[in-house]
Amino acid sequence: MPELPEVETTVKTLRRKVLNRTFLDIWTDSKNIKKPKSFEEFKNEIKGQKINDIKRRAKNILFYLSGNKILLIHQKLTGHLLLGKWNIVNGKWRSSKKGSLEESVNLFIHLMFWLDNGEMLALSDLRKFAKVELWDRNELEESDGFKKLGPEPLGKEFTISIFKKVLPRRGKIKQVLMDQGVIAGIGNIYSDEILWEAKIHPLKDISKLSGGELRNIYLATKKILKKAIKLKGDSMRDYRLINGEKGGYQKVQKVYQQQGNFCPRKDGGKIQCLKIGGRTAHFCPVCQKL
Repeated sequence: MPELPEVETTVKTLRRKVLNRTFLDIWTDSKNIKKPKSFEEFKNEIKGQKINDIKRRAKNILFYLSGNKILLIHQKLTGHLLLGKWNIVNGKWRSSKKGSLEESVNLFIHLMFWLDNGEMLALSDLRKFAKVELWDRNELEESDGFKKLGPEPLGKEFTISIFKKVLPRRGKIKQVLMDQGVIAGIGNIYSDEILWEAKIHPLKDISKLSGGELRNIYLATKKILKKAIKLKGDSMRDYRLINGEKGGYQKVQKVYQQQGNFCPRKDGGKIQCLKIGGRTAHFCPVCQKL
């Protein structure tokens, strides 16, 4: 699933490419648009809307539209937005230009927006889990889902004291880092990378962490997320940049999906994995002792 670095990369690029553009038309073969209640209602409300701003909140992409509307896209497991031009060929959307947009992972297009400059914004989503909703701005900002989101880990207000304050009294640190109500935007990839950087075992309970260990996790969180954004996200699986190309963080991953490899710290440990609440955690048993 695209996490904070991938979503932030997408938002930054979209701001350069489609800000002040207007939606002319929309197509979908998906039934996942549940707000408004029907696609026809969604289509009628979004046509003619100008994109005034684009922001990220947690893992959500937010298009601030004229008419006090917000188009929310959560890419979920396999979704990613693409910008280009497509034609229907044998019943399938195909890029009109040769290149990265022709890669197989970019061919599962289930939502298409036409923009007023002739370009098209597409959502490729193999599993069809992506969430697309159109909200009144005030309604979204006051919704329970948004109010329950934790602080942004790269925000200026996210200090070490705030970090300690939002942590629950108990809980496995790997699960806590992925809890969107505690800290917004961190998922499976970066929780693994952060804990390796901080030398903390993913099963260690919050209540057992020292002040120094908490500070190491806090610093590692900012370091890893900033590095991943600089490298334009992780494309080990489905995520791609809006031009269809891969990000670069997968080239420098230390533990995520590296089970069986020697620890990059050269401490003799081999990366292992275990299950925590249905999710897989990757760690080095030597430098991340429980």
